[in-house]
This record gives sequence, structure tokens and C-alpha cells, in this order.
Amino acid sequence: MTGRRVPHFETDEEAAAFLEQDLSDLDFNQFKPVKFEFSPKAAQLNMRLPEALLEAVKSKAKAQGIPYTRYIRQLLEHDISRR
Repeated sequence: MTGRRVPHFETDEEAAAFLEQDLSDLDFNQFKPVKFEFSPKAAQLNMRLPEALLEAVKSKAKAQGIPYTRYIRQLLEHDISRR
């Protein structure tokens, strides 16, 4: 079963109006999980990278729709949690 897709909204008012209707027929396969970050980020890391590596990281982050610094943090968290 393929349901409706969520349209792109230009304003918060459009999004709020969309939420007022029955959403049970939406195609939920279009959504992806989002990890919320609740803990404050108090430590800072500065590093030098080859420009090509940084551009590749930025490209991968953009493909996921997240800032590249968050993408790097997710890579680090994933690696640490595997151990």
C-alpha cells in the first residue's frame, strides 16, 4: 500500500494546517529516524584534515541532510559504541 507523501511547506502555518487533517493514509516509508541530542556539548575538538577528505565528509553529510560536524560526531559515536 502506498500512501500520500508529505508536501514541502513554505511556512509554519502551512505545516500546522496540514497537521489538522487525518494523517492515517501517509506513506511512512518516506520518513527516516532522527536522533535528538539532549546532552550539552562542552568539549571542543580542532583538527586539520586534507581538503579532499573534508570535502568528502561534507558531501556525505549533505546527502544525509545534516551539518558536517554532526556527521563527524555520529561517526565517532558509532565507532565507540561498537566496542
